[in-house]
Amino acid sequence: MRIIILGAVAGGGLPQWNCGCGNCAAARAGRIASMTQSSIAVSADGETWAVVNASPDIRAQMAATPALHPTGARQSPLRSVLVTNGDIDHVAGLLTLREKQQFDLFATDAIQQVLAANPVFAALDPALVTRRTVALEEPFELASGLTATLFAVPGKVPLYLEGDEVDTGLVGETTVGVELTAGGRRALHIPGCADLPGWLTDRIAGADLLLFDGTLWADDEMIRAGLGAKTGRRMGHLPVGNGDGSLERLAKVPTGRRVYVHINNSNPLCDPSSAEAAQVRAAGWQIGRDGMEISL
Repeated sequence: MRIIILGAVAGGGLPQWNCGCGNCAAARAGRIASMTQSSIAVSADGETWAVVNASPDIRAQMAATPALHPTGARQSPLRSVLVTNGDIDHVAGLLTLREKQQFDLFATDAIQQVLAANPVFAALDPALVTRRTVALEEPFELASGLTATLFAVPGKVPLYLEGDEVDTGLVGETTVGVELTAGGRRALHIPGCADLPGWLTDRIAGADLLLFDGTLWADDEMIRAGLGAKTGRRMGHLPVGNGDGSLERLAKVPTGRRVYVHINNSNPLCDPSSAEAAQVRAAGWQIGRDGMEISL
């Protein structure tokens, strides 16, 4: 199995267009790497590929990834797209993929309903893009030789569907992780996760690869930086650090490689020289970056 991180950061990218935080300023100045929004590509044979989450940056991401370049006139290695939630940073890129390209679009029924309710996604020609509804815990072929299984993780509905009261601990079809298997290897991709109950850590245990939600280092990070009014948990993301986050709670869960993805531009993990980045590396984690390729 080959996995390429197309985009390692959360919605807005790094630098975000309207953000002057320290990380965004450093990225504009070239002191740290610029990165694009959350997406990965995966293949079992190196020839047919699936994309998990179509970020608004998908055109540039595919252009920067030779494995996804066209193989002929209007021919692409892309065979399918899988969406793990309805967030804008995971579905907006579908509109870039509207240009008469055949592929399968996989998602849960709840997410398919969100897409169907927005007429702009009718730009995806139904004669070419087959929308395939997938039930939780039912394995399916995502690309040649590659099996995927969706499973619920704690989360919430997309921002644009929030009402007056928001449940950030929903467990169902609106926020899912994906288990990818090929050649006897197992990888888990969980780009959004609001909590780590025991049943979820049990599922993670033994994975050859874990790509996990690294949105914020501290729950109140954006508030303290003057970048927003919501905590990470209110946004549906368990923080990484501060002793009660995923770094501590996954410390004793056995896995192979561990990589943080979906990292917000405010997160000190964006800066490889930060103390927080050093702490994560010392704990055996890697920090995702655009173009990182992992072979299992």
